[in-house]
Amino acid sequence: MKAGILFSGGKDSSLAALMLSREYEVELNTFVFDESRTVPELESVAEALGFPLVKRVFEPNFLDTVVEMMVSTGYPNDAINLVHRNAVRTLAGYYDVIGDGIRLNDRVPMLSLSEVQSLEARHGCSYVRPLFGFGKTEVDRLASRHFTISYGETGSIHNGDYEHEIRAAFNARGIDPYTIFPNHHQQSLVTGWKDEMELV
Repeated sequence: MKAGILFSGGKDSSLAALMLSREYEVELNTFVFDESRTVPELESVAEALGFPLVKRVFEPNFLDTVVEMMVSTGYPNDAINLVHRNAVRTLAGYYDVIGDGIRLNDRVPMLSLSEVQSLEARHGCSYVRPLFGFGKTEVDRLASRHFTISYGETGSIHNGDYEHEIRAAFNARGIDPYTIFPNHHQQSLVTGWKDEMELV
């Protein structure tokens, strides 16, 4: 049975894919707002992990909706949850099993229990979060056991996180993204298997 994994190329989604690969035929899925956007680093990570990578594109004008929501609320949480919810629902149309790298102590993005139950009932799928019982410390330990990992501030590290294009849209409008997003938010990019040559 295939499992579609929401994949940013970071340690959490990579570890979730590795865990689910024990029981499912894993396919990695990354979402972009702009169809022309390429993320070659993700292709390298997917190749190293040995899983196929599918690029999916959000519906037209969705990025404008997300940016406008952030500007109106003054913070990113609701809009990031909207993006994540949209991605999960899209994958429910393709896979019987959907997974992501949400951890125990994550607050955003996060689907509520009622949203998960509604998703599963409506689409006849299973939504699984293999890291949901693991806190950050243990996820970091497990990820570093399996992968070589690069870290950097959001926007400077080339992974498939939603925020990359959202921040670029803020800049294009002449709005400082740091008026919405927190400073010094660190993200990760898996660069290879532990003890093997790094890819990027």
